[in-house]
Amino acid sequence: MRHAGSDARGSRHAELIGWWSAERRDLPWRRTRDPWLVLVSEVMLQQTQVERVLPYFETFAECWPTPEQCAAAELADVLAVWQGLGYPRRARNLWRTAAIISERHGGRVPADLDGLLALPGVGPYTARAVQAFAFGIDTGVVDTNVGRILARWQGRRLSPREAQRIADELVPAGESWVWNQAMMDLGAQVCTRRDPSCGQCPAQRWCAWAVEVLGPEPSGQPDPADRSAGVSARQAPFEGSDRQARGRLLAALSGGSLPTEQAAAAMRLEHDEARAQRLVEELTAEGLITAVGDRLRLG
Repeated sequence: MRHAGSDARGSRHAELIGWWSAERRDLPWRRTRDPWLVLVSEVMLQQTQVERVLPYFETFAECWPTPEQCAAAELADVLAVWQGLGYPRRARNLWRTAAIISERHGGRVPADLDGLLALPGVGPYTARAVQAFAFGIDTGVVDTNVGRILARWQGRRLSPREAQRIADELVPAGESWVWNQAMMDLGAQVCTRRDPSCGQCPAQRWCAWAVEVLGPEPSGQPDPADRSAGVSARQAPFEGSDRQARGRLLAALSGGSLPTEQAAAAMRLEHDEARAQRLVEELTAEGLITAVGDRLRLG
């Protein structure tokens, strides 16, 4: 005998996947199940909008379509291709990951959670995304969009453990790839952070917050997604930040080495030599730049 809960869940799955089949975004990393390229896309998408990632992913995939090819490349070349995407330590981590996959896993991206989490720069979200999108493993993928949806559906803030448990329970058996993609697109296109389109949402009937917002007597309940698990906080302004200054130096070095004394000028920090020196030391410690004599170079 079927329970009402299972019927409701089946209906939710059918309606959301049906909506997604008509509204899905055509993204290049969705056209492959190659675990390496899926991993590359997920690392690029960390804290970065889809539109920015698109050209970088395609260039990277053309340059280094396998872990062995990426591992054999110079870090400076990987950083140069990454230039402008931001958070360059991700490129370094991906390069190191390629070496580990080549040397310890026979060139194959591991499918198990522990193996993925052991790779540099791979956290719980990225690991589960690779499991779902490359290997079809039934696991919930909780990015900022999915975290927002889950909190609104439940009508309350969620702890990381709760969010992951609920996400896992919602995955229909054997449909992890399509379900998680649908959830991400729902958050990106309908259940957005600002001005969500609750009236057009295919999951409206199952959303506790939508009932509050759209009901005959709206309660004015605060958004339960605020500060809930998986939901990104606003980033500090980029203009004038250390990230901006670091990016300027890396961009300058992508064209070739520079005298160390020109680093502050490259970062537009001539007025703050101490800060410039600190950033050079940080980039050096992270392995993103190297001092060779009195000059700096990438990698």
